[in-house]
Amino acid sequence: MLAGLLGSASSCGTDYAQLPTFSAERKLLQVVVEVPAGTNHLQYFDPATQQFRAVHRAGLEQVVEFLPCPGNQGFIPGTRPAGSELPMQALVLAETQPQGTVLEVLPLALLTIDDNGTMKNIVIATPARPSQQILPKVESWQDLTTNYPSVREMVRQWFQHQGRAGEIRIVSWKDERAAEQAVKGAM
Repeated sequence: MLAGLLGSASSCGTDYAQLPTFSAERKLLQVVVEVPAGTNHLQYFDPATQQFRAVHRAGLEQVVEFLPCPGNQGFIPGTRPAGSELPMQALVLAETQPQGTVLEVLPLALLTIDDNGTMKNIVIATPARPSQQILPKVESWQDLTTNYPSVREMVRQWFQHQGRAGEIRIVSWKDERAAEQAVKGAM
């Protein structure tokens, strides 16, 4: 039933692909939730159908065979990294948000992965609204690694388990300034 409600909402509501990268009022980076925290089923927004669809890998619906997503995975509207057909990805470290939620976020880090030969940048972020933050007083990469050093390992494990053994490799971690530059470069 919930999937039906979400499908209806996405087909007659917001055109997520046309959202601006930054919110109009507060000029904060926006992320559209595709994979709510706490699930293992990878989804993406299909702008052609205006619906969220299951990610397929090797012809099968992709379910991450690991712990559930440690944050809300989604995309940054208005971005398109060079050589990619899809918008830039983000992982928002927050309690679960419904698919299709648009969050204003503060970038914390830039994770670069090699997904079977394709380099991908992923912005690691926290909600801009203090009431939505689960990691108090974290506003930078330095804050995150000092106060919550295990987050890095959890995020690494989550992304590496999205492929078969050896398919996804962590290339680098960079700070919030690198994340902001990557977003601007993908606009």
